[in-house]
Amino acid sequence: QLQVVESGGGLVQPGGSLRLSCAASGFTLDFYAIGWFRQAPGKEREGVSCISNRGSSTNYADSVKGRFTSSRDNAKNTVYLQMNSLKPEDTAVYYCAARSYFCSGDPGSYVYWGQGTQVTVSS
Repeated sequence: QLQVVESGGGLVQPGGSLRLSCAASGFTLDFYAIGWFRQAPGKEREGVSCISNRGSSTNYADSVKGRFTSSRDNAKNTVYLQMNSLKPEDTAVYYCAARSYFCSGDPGSYVYWGQGTQVTVSS
C-alpha cells in the first residue's frame, strides 16, 4: 500500500521543540516533494512548509519562518519537520503529503496524504 505516515507529535510547552517525521511506504520519496500542512480546530487547512524531492528547495509560511526547518533523508525514505520556539498558535493536526518532484501551494496537487499527528503547545 502506498502511503505516508506522520509521527512525532505531542504536547509541548511554549518555547519548546518537536520534530515530526513523515515516512513513506510502498514507494520511494526520491521523486517526491513533501509538503507539511496543518489544521487547527475551526480553521482552514494551511500550508506550513515544503521541501523538493532532492531537498534543494524549501519554502515556509511566514508564520513559521525562522522557527521551522524541513529536511529529508532519502536513504531512510523519511522527511522531517523540526519545529522550534513553538507557540500556542502552532497547535494543530499536522499532515504530510507527497507530490511529484516540486513543491506547490495547492493541496489538491498532492497525491499521498498521511493521517495526521496532533501537536499541542500549552503550558
